[in-house]
Amino acid sequence: MDSTSQVTRLKGTKVQQDKLDQPLPRKFYARDPREVSRDLLGKVLVRREGRKLLAGRIVEVEAYLGDDDPAAHAAAGKTLRNAVLFGPPGHSYVYFIYGNHYCFNVSCLPDGIAGGVLFRALDPLIGMQEMARARGVSENGNLRLLTSGPGRLAEALGMTRERDNGKDVTSTKSDLWIADDGYRPAQIVTTTRIGVTKAAKLPLRYLIAGNPFVSGPRTAT
Repeated sequence: MDSTSQVTRLKGTKVQQDKLDQPLPRKFYARDPREVSRDLLGKVLVRREGRKLLAGRIVEVEAYLGDDDPAAHAAAGKTLRNAVLFGPPGHSYVYFIYGNHYCFNVSCLPDGIAGGVLFRALDPLIGMQEMARARGVSENGNLRLLTSGPGRLAEALGMTRERDNGKDVTSTKSDLWIADDGYRPAQIVTTTRIGVTKAAKLPLRYLIAGNPFVSGPRTAT
């Protein structure tokens, strides 16, 4: 990556590309998922595909609190499927849902304590042509179709359980990580989570106010 600070402006946002090569440290994730969720907003999710980078700003997430949260995968206890959530913080948890798409999460809290954050939407910054190709949509069409929604963003970044589950997103050797380019949201909105029937009234969904890539309701509930 060029050592000279590069600034790319897309859809009213800008990203300093020279700040994208350093993953967030493990201690960032070794906290309550609610704290991690709020602090993830505005950070940049990065995928390396060969010599190219794909990147999007995190604009919508949901916190899942482990075995105390009936809606969390960890509520049923540790299994082969959800083992990543009980392991060290800062690892990717990818699962297949509804028989048609993947969802990307990151483990939180110290090793042995389950918790995680579901990524619901990105504001695409770099590699939109590649994202559009992966999604099977036109890069000149509605950009929300690229990364607005957990299934869309996972497909845009080529995520699968086989490829990415258990990946250490704090490692500089990983092809998937989260970086801080210095951007800070002006306002964060908190709402109830989407598509859950258990613990449905908990205010555990976090989004950047006014961002058009948010996948669901954009006002507090």
